[in-house]
Amino acid sequence: MTSHPNTGPDSAAQDMSPEEIQAVIDRILSKDTPAPGAGRGGGSGAGANGGAGATGGPTSVLGKAQAISRLDEVYTNFDGDQQDLEERHALRRKAGLSTELEDVTEVEYRQLRLERVVLAGLWTEGTLADAENSLRELAALAETAGSEVLDGLVQRRAKPDPGTFLGSGKAQELKAIVMSTGADTVVVDAELAPSQRRGLEDIVKVKVIDRTALILDIFAQHAKSREGKAQVELAQLEYLLPRLRGWGESMSRQAGGQVGGAGAGMGSRGPGETKIELDRRRIRTRMAKLRREIAAMKPARETKRANRRRNAVPSVAIAGYTNAGKSSLLNRLTDAGVLVENALFATLDPTVRKAETADGLGYTLADTVGFVRSLPTQLVEAFRSTLEEVADSDLILHVVDVSHPDPEGQIAAVRTVFSEVDARKVPEIIVLNKADAADPFVVERLKQREPRHVVVSARTGEGIPELLRAISDGIPRPSVKLELLIPYNRGDLLSKLHETDAEILSLDHEETGTRAVVMVREGLAAELDPFISND
Repeated sequence: MTSHPNTGPDSAAQDMSPEEIQAVIDRILSKDTPAPGAGRGGGSGAGANGGAGATGGPTSVLGKAQAISRLDEVYTNFDGDQQDLEERHALRRKAGLSTELEDVTEVEYRQLRLERVVLAGLWTEGTLADAENSLRELAALAETAGSEVLDGLVQRRAKPDPGTFLGSGKAQELKAIVMSTGADTVVVDAELAPSQRRGLEDIVKVKVIDRTALILDIFAQHAKSREGKAQVELAQLEYLLPRLRGWGESMSRQAGGQVGGAGAGMGSRGPGETKIELDRRRIRTRMAKLRREIAAMKPARETKRANRRRNAVPSVAIAGYTNAGKSSLLNRLTDAGVLVENALFATLDPTVRKAETADGLGYTLADTVGFVRSLPTQLVEAFRSTLEEVADSDLILHVVDVSHPDPEGQIAAVRTVFSEVDARKVPEIIVLNKADAADPFVVERLKQREPRHVVVSARTGEGIPELLRAISDGIPRPSVKLELLIPYNRGDLLSKLHETDAEILSLDHEETGTRAVVMVREGLAAELDPFISND
């Protein structure tokens, strides 16, 4: 790839050699290649071939794609047999195993191979590290969706071009990259307007998708439950509706009669309905049906939630950025055997498991869908019934991957979603996960920033006892203290006190019955009122 002079004000970018520019692209594509001259002084700007230029400080972002773990082994004995993971990997395309037919005169000409993509993004604000992190995360999303990332392009620009997202020059440069690499898809690191997508496709001559469509595609692959599939389909249709395009015959009128000289009899004259209008109507009809189905599924989840509230069972929600280790943590705490995979959005369907504190107080642990920067609003709306598990919980375990290049950005992105689902008032414990693979200085920085925290490693078990103590201290506990004298013929009441919604402080067996000092919840206190001791 040749470089061209950069006419911008950044002298550092102008002085970069083609080797330095290629090194930046290699880092974006996670090739673990250190950048020559990293740390040199200068301003910030875009490289001539689309790679980001050097910054005023050392370029610290190296290594694998953002949000993908660097650990070689990500499973433990607490994760169970992982049969769901085996099923997911049973039909997976592998790079290099192509069935392209060399002779195009044969009956079929098929290309059953990984989709080859080129990434494109804008650096509009923040630092070079932020721009590279964002593109790395896009690369991880593309690989999770089942594609092969070939190249990446970042443009330094104040705001997106209204017509093609990238500037006209960079769009032509992107076209050259697509042609030279043989890519069949361009993935843009933003949500494109319909006109921007069409404009960019007209230039690069291959399919263009944006970040939102990529995330929706991953959700469609990983959804397993009936409710999850309906939620994903609804989100996809909401995204598709304003982006329908007319192609050739799709603009023809769906009317008979003598319209346009095509005589077909009486009773059918008039302008008719275009095919694209018909498609929009069908999509709206399907969306309405999906909303009714999701609404019909909601009472079952609400009934379970109401039962827990009626029995005053505390609920703890595990939430956080995608691939932060939420499912691994749930498996470590409850032996749930939930699917664990080193990929983004591996698990979508919420899992609820029962757990107990060390002193016997019961509570529920709920694993929720992972979040990501700029989570599509369609998904937030479609998964609102699932995200209510977070808003209705008594305590949130906010799991953060401290081995991530930008853990503070993860925390901010997750809290943005918390605000959208009215969960910001729920007490929150920051769980700094993957401490065994993290930089100690990063861990210490986050400990200073977040006063209520626990440092753990779901893989090694480090910090799990401290986390269990923090959960025990954080969940609502029985608040009514009673001194009871329970007759020996009411063993059922004594059994209830030994269950998970009461805390026994002392227990003595006397001649007339069992004297107990207990902490109970209000509902049980009313039932025990006749046995309160007045001594």
